Amino acid sequence: MQTIDLKQPQLYINRELSLLEFNVRVLAEAKKDDIPLLERLNYLCISCSNLDEFFEVRVASVLQMANIDPEARGVDGLTPAEQLAQIDIKAHQLVAEQYKVLNELLIPQLQAENIHFIRRDHWTAQQREWLGDYFNEALLPILTPVGLDSAHPFPRILNKSLNFIISLTGKDAFGRNSGRAILQAPRALPRIIQLPAEITKGDGQHFVFLSSIIHAFVNELFVGMTIKGCHQFRVTRNSDFFVDDDAIDDLLHAVEGELAMRNYGDEVRLEIDGNCPDETIDFLLSHFNLSRDRLFLAHGPVNLNRIQSIYSSIDRPDLKFSPFKSATPPALARHKDLFAAIRKQDILLHHPFESFSPVVEFIRQAAADPDVLAIKQTLYRTGTNSPIVSALIKAALAGKAVTVVIELRARFDEKENIDLAAKLQEAAAHVVFGVVGYKTHAKMCLVLRREGKILRNYVHLGTGNYHPKTAKLYTDYGLFTCNKEMGEDVRRVFMQLTSLGKVTQLHKLLQSPFTLHKGLIEKIEREIQFAQEGKSAKIIIKVNAVVEEQAIQALYRASQAGVVVKLIVRGVCCLRPGVKGVSENIEVRSIVGRFLEHTRVYAFANGGNWEVYCASADLMNRNMFRRVETCFPIESKKLHDRILNDLNCYLNDNSQAWLLQSDGEYKQVSISETQEPKRAQTMLLNELAEVK
Repeated sequence: MQTIDLKQPQLYINRELSLLEFNVRVLAEAKKDDIPLLERLNYLCISCSNLDEFFEVRVASVLQMANIDPEARGVDGLTPAEQLAQIDIKAHQLVAEQYKVLNELLIPQLQAENIHFIRRDHWTAQQREWLGDYFNEALLPILTPVGLDSAHPFPRILNKSLNFIISLTGKDAFGRNSGRAILQAPRALPRIIQLPAEITKGDGQHFVFLSSIIHAFVNELFVGMTIKGCHQFRVTRNSDFFVDDDAIDDLLHAVEGELAMRNYGDEVRLEIDGNCPDETIDFLLSHFNLSRDRLFLAHGPVNLNRIQSIYSSIDRPDLKFSPFKSATPPALARHKDLFAAIRKQDILLHHPFESFSPVVEFIRQAAADPDVLAIKQTLYRTGTNSPIVSALIKAALAGKAVTVVIELRARFDEKENIDLAAKLQEAAAHVVFGVVGYKTHAKMCLVLRREGKILRNYVHLGTGNYHPKTAKLYTDYGLFTCNKEMGEDVRRVFMQLTSLGKVTQLHKLLQSPFTLHKGLIEKIEREIQFAQEGKSAKIIIKVNAVVEEQAIQALYRASQAGVVVKLIVRGVCCLRPGVKGVSENIEVRSIVGRFLEHTRVYAFANGGNWEVYCASADLMNRNMFRRVETCFPIESKKLHDRILNDLNCYLNDNSQAWLLQSDGEYKQVSISETQEPKRAQTMLLNELAEVK
């Protein structure tokens, strides 16, 4: 049999193009008639905010590489310039489709439901009068146009802010006539204004974009001059920041310094009104030093994701997903004392189908329990006014030994985490910022409790953040256990993070950057050995991304050996399935539904004695080698059978699943008229939660 080189570039899908494909799948949800209308609008907005971050981080990174090493090639064989060329095509197609979905599908269907976005050329006289008063009273006093001349240079434009470029004729009070002015809309202003019922006669809900109001009354800002043109635009900047790990004396101060510059990073994209004349476009492109391929024409507001704000203001349950109440597992419902419940058995939570409240209550009880001596916790993203943080502060004020490992470099949450660290330090909690050079991404909490003459470790390990709000939107697993070896492993990981010393061997956990990658590869190789011996062999992996090339090559070898490989990958997947002689036994599916799929599960048939691990880590280089991650076994047969049943639920989904093709594109799973529709998330909701 001819040996195939598994490092061939054609066996790998480009990471950035795969991420764009994910946003295509998200946008596709906005087109589906069987999804409530306002939820479809949400999907459109999510695809837009995702694309913002794609340019802020991923495109910015490729542009930097193009300047640093233009001949560099990734595992897919593409140079930075070749990547940018393909990104340009895909991203422009996606943006064009976003505006098409808004203008041709959603706005007309919202109008049919008596929800109106009123264009300024359709305002009634009464509406125009009200909006004119609104402009003069609420907008005019805080708007500051800048006429461009030698004394008034082009102002600094904030990342993703709403701006207008205005073309003028005539002279101002000082005899100046620069011909152009820039107007920046302060971020404090709402981007969508709802018209009051008295001027709409109570007939539905009517909304007007801030950009339309400014455009309609912009002449009020330039008395005595003539407006030739007014066009909205938005600039996206590089928002990833670099902290030189070798030159850090104080990580907190280093991150604070970089945050101050985030809004003014290098320009990576210009969005502008589609009716803007070429002369004005060229002026802006020249000023921002951007090429035409970084230009995106907007056929509507330049910041589509801001439309999401109307969701909460429209009281139409018929246009939203049915509400549900997250369940509490019977093992916890029977016990008010969480420690007693955990001593009895390991407890698995599957959010959001099951409530996140027990996790909060676990830390609250630990804070109030006089027998609890110490609490150790990792925090990556927590959200504002976190009840978990409040409980940790109470525990510290009560004199318990509270240690919190806060990751300052959690992208876009850096400022919140700096503030969080200050609050905890004020309460005398011991706060550390992990390990320089390695993000702390592990999700774990350890409670040390005195019980008679022994000290017992109670542990919570999860696949997602300690964030009560996202726990209602993201699917994640969490495990409560007081297993002695598991508790000792978690204690040792905390020791690594807070002190200095050699890495000590762990009993049960796999940990990045030390044993996780090697451990997963070994388990894949074990399945290969079973297959070569003629035994049944199977791997099921559910993660957010598959990027790391050594793991991909191991999965290719598994497929070649006859191992059945099922991958459930929410977003980026660089592995190319269905390639003859390489990956014919690999299926890659993606589920896009009501909740963001976030669980990370690694399951191996192991000759019929299944091993199931949950993890904070995806199959990415950064998770394997540049982060502190934990991967924990589910040892209770009842619990790991439950996870395997959940995985099969996703593998049998025929309504929200997409299958990755060997050409890198995804096709939605088709269903015949005789087949029963199966939606994994709906089935789990019906099974675990209380749908209202």
